[in-house]
Amino acid sequence: MKTIWKVNNLFYLAALVILASCSKEKSLNNTAGASASAISATSAIGVGVSSATNDSIYVVGACEQHNQLDSIGAASLPAATTAYLDSSYAGYTVQKAYAQKDSSGNVTGYVVIINYNGKPVGLKFDASGNFVRVLEQREGHDLEGQGWHEGGCFGDRDGHQRDTIALTSLPGVITGYFAANYPQDTLVKAFRSFDSTYLVFSRDNGIFATAFAADGSFVSRTELGSHHQDFAPVAAADLPGAITDYLNTTYPGYVLEQAFSYAGNGTLQGYIAVIDANGTKYALLFDATGTFTRAVVIR
Repeated sequence: MKTIWKVNNLFYLAALVILASCSKEKSLNNTAGASASAISATSAIGVGVSSATNDSIYVVGACEQHNQLDSIGAASLPAATTAYLDSSYAGYTVQKAYAQKDSSGNVTGYVVIINYNGKPVGLKFDASGNFVRVLEQREGHDLEGQGWHEGGCFGDRDGHQRDTIALTSLPGVITGYFAANYPQDTLVKAFRSFDSTYLVFSRDNGIFATAFAADGSFVSRTELGSHHQDFAPVAAADLPGAITDYLNTTYPGYVLEQAFSYAGNGTLQGYIAVIDANGTKYALLFDATGTFTRAVVIR
């Protein structure tokens, strides 16, 4: 089994990208003079290497214009940031942490790179330590332009849902797991990610997302909505504009895997959007107006 992400600590020391301005993302040809201890004017930070494409992976948009990032220890992060990470990303480890400072040296926010389930996740927080957004990741030669290419780690951003697979194509070990443990489930949709892991949506008096490893072994099961509600699939184009705006702002580069509306007694109650952001799956819940209510990290 191949693992997409190999986080290499030596990579941090040798390949963190130092750019001339936080206002613009640069290509690898402009990344000489890296330093891991104090980063001035950084907009792309190296976080690992894809074993599938053998290309370096970077988080982008880490720093605002006229600001700089200074490396800090995890213990120096605000309590609100640590609490958010603890509650949202169980089992994570901090790879890198930075304080963002303006030209006067005032802290304007924080950037944290964590390792979660063997994959890097870059997160942005405000000056008080409150979550702002998940940072987009790109392969090295995609730093400029649209940020992805067909066949790369993030090729599913083309909107064609290349990771969708037919339910009949699921490995027998997965269908056997449902038959043995959740025989009342009706399978709705399935995805096979770039790292060969699986995510299966099913219904049984509620909506569930069940994750499986590349060999088909069970990983986790997440309830997305209670059995007291009625669910219906929703196309991306039919989601309220407020939801699309929130996803674009908070999870740049995301891919919508599946969306549902849910109702109670015939009245619309809200929406669930399940997305892939850089290889990590999230379920975002919204009320009937499209206002965000909460997020659940699936895998």
